[in-house]
Amino acid sequence: MIIEAILKINPNAEVTVRGDDINTCEITWHNGTTPIPKTDIEAQFPAVELDNAMQDLRAKRNKLLQDTDFYGMSDNTMSSDMTTYRQALRDITEGITTKEQAQSVVFPSKP
Repeated sequence: MIIEAILKINPNAEVTVRGDDINTCEITWHNGTTPIPKTDIEAQFPAVELDNAMQDLRAKRNKLLQDTDFYGMSDNTMSSDMTTYRQALRDITEGITTKEQAQSVVFPSKP
């Protein structure tokens, strides 16, 4: 998570990190990358956690959409319930601003 936080601040940073605790890790900056204070890195942790939670949420959502893709093939007629379900899945990430919200999403029931 430390490297992800660094890359949120400086996407071009060249860095290696030994350890996973921001307070005790060893950060080595390479090729003239300007060092970033550990407090600034730590301040990015909630954003990194949200990104990771959203990535997990989207993966689950995409799997559920994929499982119903065949309903949209040209030789099938998708019911309005299925259309509503699939739209609810696509909309499921709207308004999520915290890791906790992303992790507590309740998926709609498949018709």
